[in-house]
Amino acid sequence: MSERNATSALQEENVLKRKSDDVGWDYGSLADASNKDKVKCIFCNHVSTGGVYRHKQHVAHVGNVVVKCKKSLQEAKDRCKKSLEEASNKRREKTAREKELRQTVNISRVGDDEAACIGSAESHKLGPIDKWTRPIDPKLTQAEALHQQKINKELWKKRTHEVQQYVARWVYNHAIPFNACDNDDFKLMCEAIGSFGPGFEPPSKHDLRETLLSEEHARVKSLLQERDAEKMKNGCSIMTDAWSDRKRRSIMNLCTNSADGSNFIRSSEMSAVSHTSEVIFQLVDEAIEEVGPEHVVQVVTDNASNNMGAKKMLLEKRPNMFWSSCATHAINLML
Repeated sequence: MSERNATSALQEENVLKRKSDDVGWDYGSLADASNKDKVKCIFCNHVSTGGVYRHKQHVAHVGNVVVKCKKSLQEAKDRCKKSLEEASNKRREKTAREKELRQTVNISRVGDDEAACIGSAESHKLGPIDKWTRPIDPKLTQAEALHQQKINKELWKKRTHEVQQYVARWVYNHAIPFNACDNDDFKLMCEAIGSFGPGFEPPSKHDLRETLLSEEHARVKSLLQERDAEKMKNGCSIMTDAWSDRKRRSIMNLCTNSADGSNFIRSSEMSAVSHTSEVIFQLVDEAIEEVGPEHVVQVVTDNASNNMGAKKMLLEKRPNMFWSSCATHAINLML
């Protein structure tokens, strides 16, 4: 019976322990397996009702909205306080990034009255048209826009959810990869459409494959020219990355990197070729010639033996050029 009770107790403990790397769970567990907002302190058994965030405030003696733990150790206080500070910094960075993104969206408006409602101190009752036509000042963060518009929180949540359903439906129906929505371009698109308001006419297939494609090509080409100017002024690094796709095809990418960012040079399919030092050296040397030897400062690869062999060949041909090992790969090997 004692063994069965011990097993039962262990199972219950596992249920109450969250599978999370948040430091707060080192000093607490769920008070109720069905309620993730109630966290029990291992020092004083106090139950925080605001989730692991409030629990960390409890342990670290931070804030005035929680009871401070009288038994928490100094190490626990320091770790939880550091975690709270990191979370606060991330929120500030996210807000700053959101504001920066909004400032890059500039949709022309017709008439000054369209933006007149923003900044008004008076409460505005939403009508059937107003619900969808209130413009958002791109200079405001989401929190500032919500505050100025004086919109009921629950109504705003409902409207947001309804719009998200349309986005999700489009993603599901057309098999759009989920990670396609996790980037700044997607957020900028949503912001631009929202700023335009109702009646936006989406681009046609012809627009996408002809007019807009040509315009985007010209825009990207202009950006690349700016980066080329940076490479000519201060030099660049050539980076290699070899990997295998889902079909087990071996591929090597070659890119340049400078202060303005990374540029793609080419991708080589290497399945039928042995990855010898000679082959790698030839690919890298061709990339150097394409960029211009006078503009290349170093070559960056991982620490594989074939890359180290190619390094020796490059040093013989180009003794004034550096070959550096990838720091991330070196750390991964150590770990």
